[in-house]
Amino acid sequence: MPDLTMKTLLIAYHSRTGATHAMAQAVGNGASAETNVKVLVQPATETTSEHVLQADAYVFAAPEMLGSMSGLMKDLFDRTYYDVLDQINGRPFATVVCAGSDGQGAVRQIQRIATGWRLNAIAPALVVCTHAQTAQAILAKKQLGASDLQRGFDLGEGFAAGLAQGIF
Repeated sequence: MPDLTMKTLLIAYHSRTGATHAMAQAVGNGASAETNVKVLVQPATETTSEHVLQADAYVFAAPEMLGSMSGLMKDLFDRTYYDVLDQINGRPFATVVCAGSDGQGAVRQIQRIATGWRLNAIAPALVVCTHAQTAQAILAKKQLGASDLQRGFDLGEGFAAGLAQGIF
């Protein structure tokens, strides 16, 4: 029988140009449709070890900058990693990366940290490519298309449904 107690999905993000924030919000909007899941969407800079410990599942959303996850997203992991190590084993997670190209550097970094925490990925990383390749385009505020935002919504909706029903 599935565990129908209230679960918490923490969506921790960093965004410099708005794209990752928009994706985090889209994931949160999708997840919010599930009544047995409390959705917490918050900046990585405000996320503490207590938030990580109290959550039942995670979405880590970051931009890729210079082939890596953003420094402020890494700071979240630097600040919380050892405080929660061996206390969150087996919890589900998903990754969202916004990048000017393939985003795989940031994806690999987040997956390595999640492996160290012994988390379980519930889906392949969702990478949104903005195709920004010049300094001006990279630094510009981003507006994501409806199809990318829908991908985020669908990820959140499916994650929350699975979490609520005890699948994840």
